[in-house]
Amino acid sequence: MKKFLVIGFGLLAFCQSNYAQVNLDNRIEEKIDSLMAKMTLEEKVGQMNQYNGFWNVTGPIPEDGDASNKYEHLKNGWVGSMLNVTGADEVRKVQKIVVEESRLGIPLIIGFDVIHGYKTQSPIPLAESASWDMEAIKASAAMAADEAAASGINWTFAPMVDISRDPRWGRVMEGAGEDPYLGSQIAKARITGFQGEDLSAVNTIAATAKHFAGYGFSEAGRDYNTVDVGTSTLYNIIFPPFMAAIEADVKTFMNSFNVLNGIPATGNAYLQRDILKGEWGYQGFVVSDWGSMAEMIAHGYSKDGKAAAESAANAGSDMDMESYLYVKHLKNLVDEGKVSLDKIEDAVRRILRVKYELGLFDDPYKYCNEEREKSVIGSDKNMEIALDMAEKSIVLLKNENQLLPLKKEGMKIAVIGPLADDKNSPLGGWRLAAEDNSAVSVIEGLKKYKGNKVYHEKGVELIKGTEAFVFELDINTTDRTGISEAVEVAKNKDVVIMVLGEHGFQSGEGRSRASLDLPGLQQELLEAVYAVNKNIVLVLMNGRPLTINWADENIPTIVEAWQLGSKSGDAIAKVLYGDYNPSGKLPMTFPRNVGQVPLYYNYLSTGRPKYPGDDLVFWTHYTDEVNTPLYEFGYGLSYTEFKYDNLKLSANSLNKTGELSVRIDLTNTGKYEGKEVVQLYIQDLFASRARPVKELKNFKMITLKPGETKEVSFTINSKSLEFYTANNTWESEIGDFKVFIGGSSNTILESKFTLKD
Repeated sequence: MKKFLVIGFGLLAFCQSNYAQVNLDNRIEEKIDSLMAKMTLEEKVGQMNQYNGFWNVTGPIPEDGDASNKYEHLKNGWVGSMLNVTGADEVRKVQKIVVEESRLGIPLIIGFDVIHGYKTQSPIPLAESASWDMEAIKASAAMAADEAAASGINWTFAPMVDISRDPRWGRVMEGAGEDPYLGSQIAKARITGFQGEDLSAVNTIAATAKHFAGYGFSEAGRDYNTVDVGTSTLYNIIFPPFMAAIEADVKTFMNSFNVLNGIPATGNAYLQRDILKGEWGYQGFVVSDWGSMAEMIAHGYSKDGKAAAESAANAGSDMDMESYLYVKHLKNLVDEGKVSLDKIEDAVRRILRVKYELGLFDDPYKYCNEEREKSVIGSDKNMEIALDMAEKSIVLLKNENQLLPLKKEGMKIAVIGPLADDKNSPLGGWRLAAEDNSAVSVIEGLKKYKGNKVYHEKGVELIKGTEAFVFELDINTTDRTGISEAVEVAKNKDVVIMVLGEHGFQSGEGRSRASLDLPGLQQELLEAVYAVNKNIVLVLMNGRPLTINWADENIPTIVEAWQLGSKSGDAIAKVLYGDYNPSGKLPMTFPRNVGQVPLYYNYLSTGRPKYPGDDLVFWTHYTDEVNTPLYEFGYGLSYTEFKYDNLKLSANSLNKTGELSVRIDLTNTGKYEGKEVVQLYIQDLFASRARPVKELKNFKMITLKPGETKEVSFTINSKSLEFYTANNTWESEIGDFKVFIGGSSNTILESKFTLKD
């Protein structure tokens, strides 16, 4: 009876919750209906118009020029959103203009690029992805939302869920790497973190899934470049994280800068109307990327701004970010019958719906509390979240001779490199609200451990000039002044910690690189120090995979520390001293040579994966480089060691309504307690489309004490085996499969099973 009552009450609670949500949705739709009936066409078009912050709201009112015109648009209710207006006081004042001076008082939605933190910076998204820890990623996004919302913001242009296989592309730092399954899980974690359980809560913000679609496949890794992909890649690799975003109830989408099948994404009806709003039934709204509507002219697709506005509106772009084309042309286009009123009203309904869900109509100033702003931003709690995320993001790539963890007493340690005392670069790219030079440096983190003697030399400067935000960094390639001093400091030290990598502004939007080597004179510095002391721990701080062949061959210990945000130096020091045992795994393949790019684990085998017989020429390979990566997807070491053993399947076949379990024994054979990300991969051996040699399908993080063994199990069912088939639908196909389990995509344990009808 007790069990019945528990179940009954649980069901009742679920039904009440579901009923309440339906009622809320119905009330919102009724309010939208009522408001839409009062709106003029100009006011409807105005909701589709977004402006960048064009004047200091606390300053004088613009009296002439473009700013004055935009100010009048605010008063007329011809602006639906603004971005880059921050601070509770600033947001309140701009919100007050539209709420109290426009005819209908429709509040603005305030957007900002909250990418990996607001003031308090977590690691860059690619680094967070290396944690494979969804709860930590969710907490990081929630922390960012908490600070942003306290500063008046209610909408972020994140997460970027583009899959990319090309580390030359600077925006890989903003995403989750190369794998659609991992990328989908991270998309859901970030969206849930930003939006919380209640979007109307004062500490949550609306999220944006971007960029729809294909942006991560820009040719040659060059930003804004052409994209040309086939149906299988589009559906099986690019689309899954966007589909996961809808599953997580993401409130907005952003389209991308690139063309797809020759049509710019902003004007692509197939992407936005047929797929997103049609096949997937998406109810949120779509915002263009910055100026992407006007860029359709440069693409050679639209004749002029009016034609671009027509194409974008008909294709399903609901809001124009910084092209000014909707507010200029949409009314006339409707009057001329070139854009239907129904399409305008559909876009406006979507925008208003998000505003209602945020609670902006109930209280337009709810995000404008200066007291809360002061208490939340930079709080101890948020710093703890940033530190936890930073620790979990670090990947141990190599640790020969067990140089790490460091002893805490009696050592002489040389710390060398241009990034060792840097407090700005570790903040990474896309840190718009962060204070310059606010990160904890590696030197500062190490010096909190008092038992060792620390000596420091830069060796070389990474950049010339200031560290302020600039669009083109002047990389130092000539000034070797400090190398000799660094070499002297390195002599006779127990260990040398070399902190090298990329400047934080060398990755991000518009920061594509043709070379993936250590920039400037850092390789020369590394080799000079190695000549006098081979006990080197190389700490890499970078926003993308790098080609570090020489270091891999010669340096005994390598730590991938990415750009870890506000608590960077503390996290790195804790890992180096063993107070945190690294558990990160690479979310993106590290190539040996830039000529291998794009290089990724889930490739198709091709017709000649390996030439049979003794002929060494006629198969898919390079004549001057091996095919394999330097470090594969999913790779990462620990201070302890893990043994995978005893793979078992519960059955050798399953039908489409059944399931089977896969089990392995995982043993900690080392000296330290540690966490291991156990990864499950599957290969569909024969299918209607050629399938990858393996695909990540699941993973679990397991913590083990020394000598401890745990059985780790996964469940496989028909859903696990689905892909976009030659029938142009999502389905699983009967046939034979391989299953692999291991600590990276380079797995050893494998077995087979069959899917039957």
